[in-house]
Amino acid sequence: MFKHRKMIYGLSLIAIAILLAGCNGSEASEIDSEINIDIEHFEYTNQDEETVTLDDLEGTYWVANFIFTNCNTVCPPMTSNMANLQQEAEDQDLDVRFVSFSVDPEYDDSDTLKTFANQFDADYSNWDFLTGYSQKEIESFAASSFKLLVSKVDGHDQVSHGTSFFIVDPEGTAINNYSGTSSEEMDQIIDDLNILLD
Repeated sequence: MFKHRKMIYGLSLIAIAILLAGCNGSEASEIDSEINIDIEHFEYTNQDEETVTLDDLEGTYWVANFIFTNCNTVCPPMTSNMANLQQEAEDQDLDVRFVSFSVDPEYDDSDTLKTFANQFDADYSNWDFLTGYSQKEIESFAASSFKLLVSKVDGHDQVSHGTSFFIVDPEGTAINNYSGTSSEEMDQIIDDLNILLD
């Protein structure tokens, strides 16, 4: 009788462990967040001279990067990757927005940004190219909201800046970053967005 009770007790513990594992399995639907940074409120101007704020993006996942149109190195491939990402998100019916912040706002007015973006067939229904701030402001914003270095040296037309892409959650928190120059990382962004939006 004692052995029988011991066996039932043991089986009960196994059943509880399986149930708990099943409950914890729901947590696996979340991605492993590498970062956790609250985005500062902003109110900037897009390629159509419309105001875009952090509040406008509330409730939606969005992917952010930092580029400038006069860039002669990483920005064209980064923007091409973002365009491919946008197309793949549309193909998979993922409700996500895209935001590209200019790191050279003195040169990149709305018209200049739109001319640049048109080269990549950007769909402006969910992709904003932002400007309308000072150089000092974007350098501070990138550092505080994305822990990203942006630096323009006086007298030079090129801007040093990080090449990461970021997923920002519906509450306005950057939760993951990826290499913006790697096409393989774009696949990872899509995979993560599928998990987050499931």
